[in-house]
Amino acid sequence: MIPSALEHVQEIARSGDRLAIFLDYDGTLTPIVSHPEDAWLSESMRQTLQSLAARVPVAILSGRDLDDVRGRVHVDGIVYAGSHGFDIAGAGGLRRELGAAYLPVLDTAEKELREALDEIPDAQLERKHFSVAAHYRNVNENDAFRVALAVDAVAARHRELRKMDGKKVYELLPDIDWNKGKAVLWLLETLDLARGKVLPIYIGDDRTDEDAFWTLKSRGIGILVSEQSQPTAARYSLKNPDEVGLFLRSLSADLVQTGQSRTSSDHAD
Repeated sequence: MIPSALEHVQEIARSGDRLAIFLDYDGTLTPIVSHPEDAWLSESMRQTLQSLAARVPVAILSGRDLDDVRGRVHVDGIVYAGSHGFDIAGAGGLRRELGAAYLPVLDTAEKELREALDEIPDAQLERKHFSVAAHYRNVNENDAFRVALAVDAVAARHRELRKMDGKKVYELLPDIDWNKGKAVLWLLETLDLARGKVLPIYIGDDRTDEDAFWTLKSRGIGILVSEQSQPTAARYSLKNPDEVGLFLRSLSADLVQTGQSRTSSDHAD
């Protein structure tokens, strides 16, 4: 098992002159729940993010729609990236949107997949702006393969889309060379954080977060949120969102102690 980030807070905090924090949402800032619409940020985590964002750049990268994750976090001073980084927004006109040309085919895929999932008890379809998600967390184990077959069938008919696996979810999204790792790199450049001794830290729990871990492997720190040992490109681990909150609060306290803060050139939202 990779070492716990909680045991190396000071070491992590002081590995660069400045920090930049990137966070997943579901399973990282909030526990995984049976129904995605029930995953709300706790007030204590919101206060932690507010404190952290007052000192260093913070970005939330989620598979949720941009407006959805922004409404759930509801913290000023951070950048939000929805749809796995396909839809990014921040203050000062910061905006990047990829995949608009794929909306018609996503509409068609949504219709086809909805019809297929209607025949599978407890399967859940979620249409996001830039993807279509088929959730099978509540599906009987004997029926789970039917969800995969349905998604594969729709994907085979629409080669403009690619399938992505997550925790008890399959998603169809534009077949563009873009992921959370590339979104992090773009944000580092755009926010003028790619130069100097800025240390990017990425915390996430899902397969989609591995793209960011790999991207930052030689230039930053990845922290996997998981209670089980598993292959990962992350350097450290945290067991659950409670430990994430504790780590972020400890990090914020160390930043106060060392006097680290944002510069006037940082973007906020």
